[in-house]
Order: sequence, then structure tokens, then C-alpha cells
Amino acid sequence: MSSQFLVELGTEELPPTALKTLSNAFVKGVEQGLKAKKLAFDSIQPFATPRRLAMLVNGLANTTPKEDVKVWGPPAKIAFDAEGNPTKAAEAFAKKNGLAVSDLTTENDGKIDKLVHNASAGGEAAETLLCDIVSTSLANLPINKRMRWGASRTEFVRPVHWLVMMLNDTVLNGTILGVTAGNTTRGHRFHCNQPITLATTNDYPASLADIGHVMADYDARKAAVVEQVNAAAHALGGNAVISEDLLHEVTSLVEFPVALAGKFDESFLSVPAEALISSMKEHQKYFHVVDNNGQLLPHFITLSNIVSKDPAQVIDGNERVIRPRLADAAFFFDTDKKTNLTAQRERLKTVVFQAKLGTIYEKTERIEKLGALIASKLGADTTHVTRAAKLCKSDLVSSMVYEFPDMQGIAGYHYAQNDGEHQDVAQAMQEQYMPKFAGDALPSTATGAIIALADRLDTITGIFGIGQKPTGSKDPFALRRASLGALRILVEKDLNLDLRELINAAASNFSSLPASDTVEEDVIAYMIERFKSWYEEAGISAEVFQAVSAKNLSTPLDINQRVYAVAEFSKLPEAQALAAANKRVSNILAKLDHAPAHNIDSSLLVEPAEKALATTLAALSADVKPLINGANYTDALKVLAALREPVDTFFDDVMVMTDDLNVRENRLALLHTLRQLFLEVADISLLAVKN
Repeated sequence: MSSQFLVELGTEELPPTALKTLSNAFVKGVEQGLKAKKLAFDSIQPFATPRRLAMLVNGLANTTPKEDVKVWGPPAKIAFDAEGNPTKAAEAFAKKNGLAVSDLTTENDGKIDKLVHNASAGGEAAETLLCDIVSTSLANLPINKRMRWGASRTEFVRPVHWLVMMLNDTVLNGTILGVTAGNTTRGHRFHCNQPITLATTNDYPASLADIGHVMADYDARKAAVVEQVNAAAHALGGNAVISEDLLHEVTSLVEFPVALAGKFDESFLSVPAEALISSMKEHQKYFHVVDNNGQLLPHFITLSNIVSKDPAQVIDGNERVIRPRLADAAFFFDTDKKTNLTAQRERLKTVVFQAKLGTIYEKTERIEKLGALIASKLGADTTHVTRAAKLCKSDLVSSMVYEFPDMQGIAGYHYAQNDGEHQDVAQAMQEQYMPKFAGDALPSTATGAIIALADRLDTITGIFGIGQKPTGSKDPFALRRASLGALRILVEKDLNLDLRELINAAASNFSSLPASDTVEEDVIAYMIERFKSWYEEAGISAEVFQAVSAKNLSTPLDINQRVYAVAEFSKLPEAQALAAANKRVSNILAKLDHAPAHNIDSSLLVEPAEKALATTLAALSADVKPLINGANYTDALKVLAALREPVDTFFDDVMVMTDDLNVRENRLALLHTLRQLFLEVADISLLAVKN
């Protein structure tokens, strides 16, 4: 026999950006609680709206399984004295387990004889456990700030008004967050603001939908939002742009979604589309509409939480609200265009970047110097780079960015175009912030990539230089993201640049850095470490990365090429044997109290196996070195895979540490040559060796 369990917690409107997270955590907590109590179930169906967190647990076992349990006590020799009388230890064990001393028995636990109580556990009724499981899950929800309401000292993310807990048609006894469980839910705040009594748990979704005017299923409601928004956009002759974050937020704001389309004056389209979109999305939670070419149309789509008798009034109200917001954006844009970016840059002299690192104006000067160095190394246009560096932060003091912070860079692009700057310079205003997040696009121009790289390296070096390294919980300057962004630019844009040289140059641009002695090594170690998660996501093992990082390289593009080469090598059938051999060679050489000779004396090669290995090494070395010099590490390691047979034969047939000192040293030189040949690419001795 199995049952269906329903729990619903009714509240004031929950935070929309946290609703899905709270729902997932609630379900996960109940699931863990059921598993901890060994209460079997088939599935859990979650429900979440602005006013409720709920779930249906289907196929729930009515009781926990009964199990035979052996409760072991003290050893028999301690439980009974020499005459066979029970000791205090035996009496205590009997009392603890509710037994008479005369009922004590002994069994062997595989080592010695012990007192044992053969008990049975389980068989607890589900209805006696569910309240605690739900209560524990709610107590562990990820809530940053809890609130109190009324005279109660109960705390939750929002005031709680009702609680439903039912097992089939039975209401469970229990009180959670100050509310006693019942079988009464509530409908839509406006369409059905009244109690709805549930006869059984199975009535829940249908009763809320049919009577309560509530779409309780979050995913179904989300799908309805998408369908309605797209339909409304198509009716306007356009396409809705539905971002995932806004979709989740809107879904979490309504219990019964109704999409309505509105419009705004076409004259506003002269303002950068990003500013208009920001106004509609961030402030009003509107979806914007574009034509088939991706150009913004003078329309928006909003989601209402009610079915209005006069939707035109609702639309008109939304149009009235958005009009002044768009007018503000137009005013700021027109005002900013009256001042060029060069003049705006002067205002950066009073804007502090970081108290110990000076102003943002000084930061642009450092970006200019570092950018010029990078440009010269890459053969890029230094003129465009230095000009872009000077102006790259000027839009931060513009009226547009002050009002719409997410317009930084975008506003600069439009203002640079208005000032007649070169297209590369204008694009760099926007591309300096790319990539903004994991998976984001990279700068499309060389100028933009150089400014983006120089900006990030300046920040990372400066913050490390004043001793404010990020910790596990604090990273106020987003150095992790900056590091990954810089690495992506270097690798994916094929920029063969040495981080050590760039960081050293970045550090020299600061007038003073307290940690200048260690900043170079600290920054390199920190940035290269960011590669770990990068390769984990690509399915490359940690051992492969360690094999390359052991070489202490500082050119990300080169590191990346080596990592993928070693990853390919590790798939070869010869890889395991050669990794084991390299590990063996490494151990032998590590025990020496002197450096082995670098040259092999062919006259001291005695055994056929060592002669064969020396001949193969010489031949492969000649083949491999041009490949390594050309950074073709994948083919180089494939060539070296041919060493497997002569290396295996060598270790099978040759004793390295022979009594003849000259022969021994020559064999060590042979192994040293083998080791160094692989180390030209990576330390493959660190690859995992399967037994």
C-alpha cells in the first residue's frame, strides 16, 4: 500500500528572484528527509507560486520498512565474572535494551563472543514522521534574511498564513511556523480570495486551477508565459526577446499569467536600444520586441496577474508608466552627446578606483601603457589601442551610465561614434568588458581584446600588489572572473603572450605596490590555477593539467596546447606504460646525490636493450624537436609513444644500478635523456597509472 502526501505552505508574496531556488531546496530537503527515514516514494511533484510552496509526494510508503537489527553489547568475558554471574556491564546493557538479565544471550561477532540483542527496527507510520521532515526542510531553506510578523517570534522569509498537510484524505496533526495544518488552501488573491477545501490530496492541482484561478505548477506557468508572450509578439509582426532571468522573475510574480502588449513613441528609437531595453526589463519587467533583423520595435509585452474586464486600461497604465522612463533615457543620451569623451575623461581624476591604487583616470593611463606593450608584441595598431585606452572609462561619469549602470561600455560605444572616433576605438569601449560571464562572447577586434586584457591584468596585479587577494568567500573586485576572462582572451584569440612579462610590466606601472616582491609569482599562480575548473568542464582529468603545470609555464596559449596534447596522449594504449616508466625514472633520478651526465657514451652501452633504447632515443629526438619548436605537442607525443617497447625491454633486461660505476652513470644518463625528452612537453609521470 502506498499513499499520496500533500504539503503546501501559504505565505505573503515570496521574493520573485528566489522563488525557484526556495522551491527546489524545499523539495530536496523533504526528499532527503524521506530517504533518511527510509520512507520509500515514487516521485515528487513540486508547485510554486508567489504565495505558496508546495509539493505532492506520490507513491509514499505508509510505514518505514521493518528490519532485524543486532545490538552488540560488551564482550562476554566482561559481561560475566568467573562464576558466570552477570556484571554491572551486563546489567547496564540489559537495562538499556529493556531486557531482563536472564534474557541476555551471546553471539560471536566474527572476532569474539559478545552480548547481543536481536531487535527489530522500523515499522514507523509515515504520518508520524512527515511533520518533522517538512519542518526540517523549511528550517534549512537558503534564506539570507528572515522576518518576523505579528507578536510571534517565528521567522521565515515572508509571513505564513496557512498550512496544508494531508495524507490521501487525512489531515495530519502538526504545527509548523506557528500555523496548524489543515486541508484548506486559498485561491488567487483577486479572482478567488477565499478558502478552498480539499477532500483529497489528488484534488490539489485541479482545485487551484478550476476554482482558485491559480496555475500552481511553476514549469507549466513558465511555459504558458512563453507561449503567450510569443503569440503577442507575433500578433505585432515581431519576435519577443525572452531572456531566461526575466522569464523566471515574471513567472515568479504571477499566479495566473495574462500577456498584454503595449507601445511607445517611435521617436524613442533614436536612443540606444540597450538603454530602452534596460528601462523596460529592469524597471518594468517588460519583454521587448524586435523585427526579423533584430531591430527594436516600439512595442513591449507585460504580464498581468489578473484577467481584466478592460485590458485596454491596464495597457494604457503600463504605457503611461514607461513613457517617462524612456524620456529620461532620451534626455540623458542627448545631454551626454553635448560633451565628448575626452572632456568626460577629465572628470575621472576625482573618481577613485581603489584607495591605494589611485583614480580611474590613473587606471586609464596604466591601461594605455600596458595596452601599447601588448599591441607592439602582437603587431596591432598602437594608435588605436592608446586612444581606446585613454577613453575606455570616460562613459562612467556620463548621465546615462549614472542612471543605467548596465550601459557602461555600451554608452561609450555610442558616444565614441558621435565624437567621430575610429570604429575600432568605438568598439573597444564596449568590448573592454567582454567576456562578462562564462560563455560570453569575446572581443571581435584586436583593439578591444587588448584593452580588455590590459584592463583585467591591471586590476588583478594592483589588487594582489596591495595584499588584498580574494578568499573563498570574498572577491569584491571579481578577480576570479577577471582571470578567467583574461585567460579566455589569450587562449581563444590565439595570443602567444607570456603572463610573467605582462604582469611584471603591469606592476611597474604602479607608483607603489606594498607586495611588489611577490606580486608576479602570486598573480601567475592564481591565474594558472583558474585553468583547473576550465579543463574539468572540458572533461580533462586533473592529472593531465598537473602534468603540464609541473613545468611552471606562464604562457596560457602554450599551456592550453600542451594540456590538450597530453589529454590526447593519455588515450593512447602506450600512455599507461610510458607514464609508469617515467615515474620509475623520476624516482631513480630523485634518489641521486648528484646530477646525471647529459651525454651518453655509446662505448659503455653493453646490453642489447640499452643499445636499442639509445638508438631509438636519438632517432626520435631528431623527429620530435622540430615538432616541439613548432608547438605541435600532440604529434610530438604520438612520436614518443614509440618508446614504449624499447623502454619496457630496457627495464626488463637491464639493471640500472650495476656495480660498474661507469656503466651505471651511463645508464643514468640514458634515463635522464629519456626523462628530459618527455619533459619538453610535460611531466607525464604525473598521469594516473592504473594497476
